[in-house]
Amino acid sequence: MSQPTATRPLDGITVISLEHAIAAPFCTRQLADLGARVIKVERPGVGDFARGYDQRVNGLASHFVWTNRSKESLALDLKQAIAGDILDQLLEQADVLVQNLAPGAAARLGLSFEALHVRFPKLIVCDISGYGAGGPFEQKKAYDLLIQSEGGFLSVTGGPGDEQMAKAGNSIADIAAGMYAYTGVLSALLLRGTTGEGSHVEVSMLESLVEWMNYPLYYAYEGAEPPPRAGAAHATIYPYGPFPTGDGNTVMLGLQNEREWRLFCEQVLLQPALADDQRFAANYQRVANRDALRTLIIEAFAALDFDTVIARLDGASIANARVNDMLGVWQHPQLQARGRWRQVATANGSVPSLLPPASSNAYSPRMDPVPSLGEHSEGILAELGLPAERIQALRTAGVI
Repeated sequence: MSQPTATRPLDGITVISLEHAIAAPFCTRQLADLGARVIKVERPGVGDFARGYDQRVNGLASHFVWTNRSKESLALDLKQAIAGDILDQLLEQADVLVQNLAPGAAARLGLSFEALHVRFPKLIVCDISGYGAGGPFEQKKAYDLLIQSEGGFLSVTGGPGDEQMAKAGNSIADIAAGMYAYTGVLSALLLRGTTGEGSHVEVSMLESLVEWMNYPLYYAYEGAEPPPRAGAAHATIYPYGPFPTGDGNTVMLGLQNEREWRLFCEQVLLQPALADDQRFAANYQRVANRDALRTLIIEAFAALDFDTVIARLDGASIANARVNDMLGVWQHPQLQARGRWRQVATANGSVPSLLPPASSNAYSPRMDPVPSLGEHSEGILAELGLPAERIQALRTAGVI
């Protein structure tokens, strides 16, 4: 295997981001991972409001530390006219603008793709919003939980009945939009390499999440019964989910086909005759009779401890997993063995940070510090040719 070089795929690419919360910062952090220079424009004195979500990481916010490493922070009050001139200078030298401001805010600042393309024809503009441009929901505020609700996600998660619906434990709609924005920008950079022109990438949180909902959508095609809420179990494959063991632990297991079902009966439950029981002979029958089958599995596991159940499942090549909490993930032996953690600097000391999941033998990803608010303002403005006294005047006036 070849050794990584110092050259990264997006070295030399500059991204200006008017971003807050998760979707846009997650997109641009991944661009930074690939070598792009990301200049994060933030309100002076306040910054990205995700900075204030909590203080769990050495006094810094968990969301912010996760999505903002390897960036430069420029404090700039875009409501002041001079700030618009500074932003124009930055965009003149930039390759990409990413924004997830409130609906219509970018256009009011003169930052629509149509307005920018006239002045900066090579600039790629990526707009991230809750519902997309046009349509009756265009101006609605969109937060992650609200999109999980509108996109149908809550209808298939949690336990039976509306009172037991459950949101995802992370910002899944934001993450989906951030991922599509990231790939959209990469695609636009490739296209610009062919056409020589920038293009407009538009991503909505709703459409991103609905794309991820296509299995339950097609399962409920033409008014068919949708998948029921099944807690941590699979709604339409069984047995597939959590089962208690005799020592008070829980094992997560999953069967995907009839060969595995027979091995499960023979080598795990030690009840080979159960494989041919007509109540359970095919997946749709096991789903229909899941309560009866669950009782049989729990009875069999009640006499076994967790390690014995795992050993039997592994011996039969039945997929299984532990139900880890966050401490278990921090200490996960697979992540440790593969060396997937790196130390990243912050203003409050270094913290562990997971390497990007897509590893390459050709380069090492950037894992640079998480910026303090406005940390790079003076340096960026000096690059634009502003003298020190002018920069100080801007600071005194609250522009930076």
